[in-house]
Amino acid sequence: MTDDEVEMPAPQPIRKLTPGRLVIASHNAGKVREIEALLGPFGIQPVSAAELDLPEPEETGATFVANAELKALQAADLSGLPALADDSGLCVEALGGEPGIFSARWGGPERDFALAMRRVEERLAALPEGTSRDAYFVCALALAWPDGHVEWFEGRVDGTLAWPPRGEHGFGYDPMFVPLGRSLTFGEMDPDAKHGMSHRARAFEQLVAAVL
Repeated sequence: MTDDEVEMPAPQPIRKLTPGRLVIASHNAGKVREIEALLGPFGIQPVSAAELDLPEPEETGATFVANAELKALQAADLSGLPALADDSGLCVEALGGEPGIFSARWGGPERDFALAMRRVEERLAALPEGTSRDAYFVCALALAWPDGHVEWFEGRVDGTLAWPPRGEHGFGYDPMFVPLGRSLTFGEMDPDAKHGMSHRARAFEQLVAAVL
């Protein structure tokens, strides 16, 4: 190596997650159920932040990944266990990517997603006729350990928005989202069918391949 060359540090190996307890850093019961179902085959024992009475941090990040990271790090620090956090949302192309990281907040203090879906539809209805209804869901996962180590994974699924909402399955914006190439909304799909193709499932595929 010459004097003007700088030796770069070797890339750090991805840390593996061993079987045992894992905090799911969420108070959203629907989200916790989906994550439990996805982790079930791998010897992981999920315990929710609500079960441990952990507080919900303020989501001050500017991206899905940043918000997932801050939630996972807090849960790992407070519990002394590895923690997995998900930050996900609906991005509507005609609305400049909104509601995006503010997806839950569009439902107001009560996280009323019937209200949130109406707000999305009202915003779209105010645009010129023929405006695209294309949208996509994003899921960012952050897996943190009590020593501050974090791994990140992100998944996306594209689709279009239906109105009125359809289906009783799922949660959040699922009843108005039709994934590309399908005719049913996520809210109409059997949960196993959704788990096989959702943004969360795609992020989990990466996580499982990397750390389990």
